[in-house]
This record gives sequence, C-alpha cells and structure tokens, in this order.
Amino acid sequence: MSKSSQDHGIEAVNQEFKKYEQVEKDQTYNLAENESEDEFDNDYVIETCDLNDFFNGGEAGKKVFAEKLGRGMEGIGFVVLTGHGIDTSIYDEAEEKTRQIFEDIPLSERMPFEAERFGSVNQGYFPIKETTIIHPDLVEGWVFCRRAFDMPGNRNPNYNESDFWPRAGYEPFFRSLCLKHEKLILPIMQSILMHLGCDPHAYDKKLTNTNFGFRLNYYPPVSSEDDASGAGRMLGHEDVDLFTILPSSAVEGLQVLNRENMKWIRLNPPKGSIILNTGDYMQRITNDRLPSTTHRVSKPTSKGLYQKPRISVPMAVYVWEEELLEVLSCCGAPKYEAINAETFHTRITSKYYGDDYSDK
Repeated sequence: MSKSSQDHGIEAVNQEFKKYEQVEKDQTYNLAENESEDEFDNDYVIETCDLNDFFNGGEAGKKVFAEKLGRGMEGIGFVVLTGHGIDTSIYDEAEEKTRQIFEDIPLSERMPFEAERFGSVNQGYFPIKETTIIHPDLVEGWVFCRRAFDMPGNRNPNYNESDFWPRAGYEPFFRSLCLKHEKLILPIMQSILMHLGCDPHAYDKKLTNTNFGFRLNYYPPVSSEDDASGAGRMLGHEDVDLFTILPSSAVEGLQVLNRENMKWIRLNPPKGSIILNTGDYMQRITNDRLPSTTHRVSKPTSKGLYQKPRISVPMAVYVWEEELLEVLSCCGAPKYEAINAETFHTRITSKYYGDDYSDK
C-alpha cells in the first residue's frame, strides 16, 4: 500500500477517481472533512419512515410507507427507519461484541484473516488506515459476506466457522442480527419498486437468500497525532450495493452530502433506529432516479468524545455476482447497458484496492 497515495487522499477530491465510476456522479467533494472549505446544512430534515405502516397497516399502510420511503430515497438518498420490530438491545450487544473483537483479540489473531477478494467483495479483516489505498481511514473493519455465516443460502457446502471468525461464539450472535435485518430486505425493496411504479415483487427472487456484506467498523479513540493529520474516520464515498441497513451509532460522526446545495448534513438519528441509504447498484437499475448518496464519517463535533471509540455494524445488500444489473422497465429509456454484477462491483472498487482488483 502506497503511503504517498494515502497522504494525498487527505487533500484529494472524488473526481480524481471518476474513471472507476459505473454511474453518473457529477458532485465534487473532499474525501476527508475540510474545515476551511466544507459547509453544513443544519436545516435539512432526513425523512423518518415507520415500518409499522408496512407490516401492520394493510395495503393503505404499505402505500404510505412506500410514498415516504421513495420521497426520501429520491430526494437525499437517506431515510431513518423506525417501527422495524427488532429488539434494540441486540444493537447494544453488537457494539459490545464488536469492541471485544477489536480491543480484546490480539492483532496477531486478527491478521490471519486479512481481507482478500472472494467473488465481488474484499472480505475479511482491514487493519487501521488500510481500508483503502487512497485515504488513511481512521477505522479498523471486518467484512463478512453470506459465506461467513451458517445460514440458509450459504453456497459453501463445507462451511467451517473457524475459516472466517477469529474465535468461537461470535458467528451465532452476528448471524442472528443478519437474519433480523434480512427480514427487512424484501419490504424495503418492494416499497421502493412500488414508489417507482414497478412490479413490487420484481426483485423478490433475486433478493431471497441474497448475498450481503456485513461489516464491523471500529473507530478507535482519536489521538492528537491523528487529529492533526487531517485524515477522516472514513473517507467520503458512495456505497456499492442496492442499499445499506445501518443501526444508529452511539457516537456521532455520520455526515451526508446534500447534492442540491453541496452542504453536509450531520445525521444523528434516535437510538434504536435504522439508517437506510441507496447505493450504486440502485442508481444503475433505477436509471439515476434513486442516486447513490455521498457520505462519510467524521470526528465528533465534541472533543469530549474523542476518547470514546465509535462502532457501527452496517449491512450492504447485494445481488449475487452472476446476476445482471439492468435498468428497470418502469424507469424510462435506459441510460446504462445491462452489466454483470461482479464486473460492475469490481470496476468501481478498484479505486480502493488497485487497478488489478477487477482482473483477479
């Protein structure tokens, strides 16, 4: 990994990596927060959507939910979900177990699982400042796709927990969380399709037991050296997926770019709620109607939180690698040709892992 390219990333803007994009992205922004240049939108209110409308409101409730969800996704690309029916104590436990993995398990036990590409996705452990080659993100990460869990749809007939997890006991817990989030995938996608005027069930088959990327993010306390470096906790980016399911974090830092005024929105949703955002797959199949929205993780506004680690557990929803990403028939004349999902994914993520990544 080139330290010089990472150091440049602190000052870089996204358009320097435009050649890797597979959907239109005209916005220009700094990869890391830049206090002298960035502006903040303190007035924009992210849409809140109550999933209870979908689950218990009959056909009328589903329409209400789809309208709110679609409005939020088409506008800013982020919404906050409430009424999801998940006991939120599992999120507290998820934060504690994630902390254990990164604080209590020695680096020597984590490094044998260092990330490598399997299918579309770089899976495994990412050391601090090594999540990409273009910016020294102040985060450690661990990506687990469906193959890392003993769950329906796992395509590995010889599954072995120890091939993916550094110690026994974590897989059953995080599997239970993934299964709870998986139950939200079809209601979310059906509602998006309903909003677009498509067949609500057009993606039911593709998204039943589909692939996903479940990520543990551990942002350690901010040192004075890292604070002075100008590096961000996670660089500005767009997700490479259909959508991301992200339980709210106990520590602030998530920022969303408002494309209308190019100002950043600090997103601090209620405890126990879920943040949902669109990704590049969604932008491609909706012909740009639902754009993939730029976001990043910054240091807390309060320096009193600098010594508190930040933890997040997002789940990126994919289709399987062999599927085609095609513009939906309800979204007008296609701007994009149909493309294999693996090709699409790896062309984009080559900007993070190197030009040969898509050739592996």
